[in-house]
Amino acid sequence: MADPLLNNIALLIDADNASYHGIDPVLTVLAELGQVNIRRAYGNWAKPALHKWSTITNRFGLQPQQQFDLTKGKNATDMAMTIDAMDLLYAGKVDGFGIMSSDSDFTPLVTRLRQDGLVVYGFGSAQAPEAFKTSCTRYIDVDKLITTTSEDNGEGRSQNPIDQDLIELLGDAWRAASRDDDGFAKLQEVGQIAGNRSSFDVRNHGYKRLSDLIKASDNFKLERKSDNQLYIKRLH
Repeated sequence: MADPLLNNIALLIDADNASYHGIDPVLTVLAELGQVNIRRAYGNWAKPALHKWSTITNRFGLQPQQQFDLTKGKNATDMAMTIDAMDLLYAGKVDGFGIMSSDSDFTPLVTRLRQDGLVVYGFGSAQAPEAFKTSCTRYIDVDKLITTTSEDNGEGRSQNPIDQDLIELLGDAWRAASRDDDGFAKLQEVGQIAGNRSSFDVRNHGYKRLSDLIKASDNFKLERKSDNQLYIKRLH
């Protein structure tokens, strides 16, 4: 059974540490969770580096939040985003967040939001600190997300290598899941267990669906059963 859609998701964007190229696929991912009713982009909009962000705010319904650089070499963006996130949390009207940034300074914020039972998706670069990645419900590499979206729009998909750590993560999740007499477990349950143990998301590996990733691996067998659900079994 699919998880219920969230009623109100807030997307908070650290424009100083996020690529404007990723906004469309990021919103597409969050739309799978529910309604993205709050969309705020933070930064000093007088900076030339944010010009591209300023040109797409109307197109994607983003609300620009001006934050002046009060001290040379520093900016107030992180603090403003954190304050707004906590205000939204205590207002009790938001049940999910998207944080678009690669800045580890947001790790305590994400941890606090999740302690209240909120879903928090992080969107940033592959080089983001591991502490920030693992604090999120899901952390998605925006560059991989952009590439996957482009391939889905008609460009040829290249074969994406599946490393051994990922094989072991999925294998551990399969062993922890409920299995039938033939050793098959529901693919959905395996994916949920893997996601609970890490910030695992198939899009970080260049695949749109977990079933696509499994088909590309010879370590698992995928089978659709009479209940029309996909099941997975580890082979070796």
